[in-house]
Amino acid sequence: MAKALDNSAAYFARAKSISPGGVHSPVRAFTHVDADPIFIESASGSTLHDVDGNHYLDFCMAFGPLILGHNHSAVNAAAHAAINDGWSFGTAERYSLELAEFITQRIKWVESIRFVNSGTEAVMSALRLARAATGRTRVLKFSGCYHGHVDAMLVKAGSGMATRAESAGIPEATLENTVVAPLDDAARVEQIFATQGDALAAVIIEPVPANYGLLPQRQEFLELLARLCNQHGVLLIFDEVITGFRLSFGGAAEHFNVWPDIVTWGKIIGGGFPVGAYAASTDLMQRVAPLGDVYQAGTLSANPLAMRAGLATLEQLADGQIYNQLEALGTELETKIEKNPVFKVQRCGSLFWTYKDNLQADSEPFRTAAKVDELSDFFAPLFATMLGNDIYIAPSPYEVGFLSAAHTSADIVKFADALNEAAKKYPESSFG
Repeated sequence: MAKALDNSAAYFARAKSISPGGVHSPVRAFTHVDADPIFIESASGSTLHDVDGNHYLDFCMAFGPLILGHNHSAVNAAAHAAINDGWSFGTAERYSLELAEFITQRIKWVESIRFVNSGTEAVMSALRLARAATGRTRVLKFSGCYHGHVDAMLVKAGSGMATRAESAGIPEATLENTVVAPLDDAARVEQIFATQGDALAAVIIEPVPANYGLLPQRQEFLELLARLCNQHGVLLIFDEVITGFRLSFGGAAEHFNVWPDIVTWGKIIGGGFPVGAYAASTDLMQRVAPLGDVYQAGTLSANPLAMRAGLATLEQLADGQIYNQLEALGTELETKIEKNPVFKVQRCGSLFWTYKDNLQADSEPFRTAAKVDELSDFFAPLFATMLGNDIYIAPSPYEVGFLSAAHTSADIVKFADALNEAAKKYPESSFG
């Protein structure tokens, strides 16, 4: 059923006249779904409320940070307390200390942490630290992994870069030190290490790539990376901006039992407020200013609002019960959808990705980005059908879905029913 979106249309017309594409992050422009964006007024629990009075069951959850749902009471209280006490100090404060202690006391391989303002900043700083620590310049990344809009990482990336090789404005010299390999290709990785291992400063990977569809990696592949890095004196960086504190409290590193040298975090660690962090051993982090020679700074780093909201969020997650709840919801989602004749779901914990079934002849998960582009044609009609059934998913075939503690079994049933309607309304043959 078509929605009345007159107010959203009016806001978008105004926005296009003053901001590039009318948005402040490209995927929000709804380019992949042949529609104009919806303007959201408020949100609560698992529900979004738009400026036209429509309500949507949300499976995007702000692209991941809201693991507790929208406007969770504990996070709301922490944020309001922070505003009442002062929302920016520009000096040392106790809230970042409390959050850092809470994390390092529970994730034993993390000894030292530095808070920044975004996942992009965290990756940028982690790469700089790795280059300083090794005295090398090259970095190995993987096709389909998105590491923010760091110049050197915007090659064969995911998310909004999924359909482009790289961004304009990046000098060729910047990309000369970026080596790219396919995901889950052990032979190619071994070849790169055999010929360039002594020149690599770092290997960076999303252990569960989630910006080019959902591409969970085999534990054996991650173990191979760790082993080769150790043999060649290369630092292994896990980009856990999405998976950190989502797959488990210790993220994908705990999930796979593979420990990186440096981890980058974002999203959940700030409870939905702008945040990023990078963390490692004390020895490595002592290279960071003011102790060491790796400079990194930020006026709003460790902003007390994000620190207190982040701590309130992690306190809810620490005992592991929410992860059990999310796993049960994810299992139910898979069960409800398994008989859908057109669409399937690939899942890892509370992350899931809807894809067109005919690309996959067996039950093995997609692990590389090779076929993902073939999925894009089906997505616009699927998005429209889901939206017509009051369900909001990310407006791109490359983005994953997120379950939250605010979702219920009834929400899962509603999602599955809408997906079944989409399969009937848009049979497989209509997707080419």
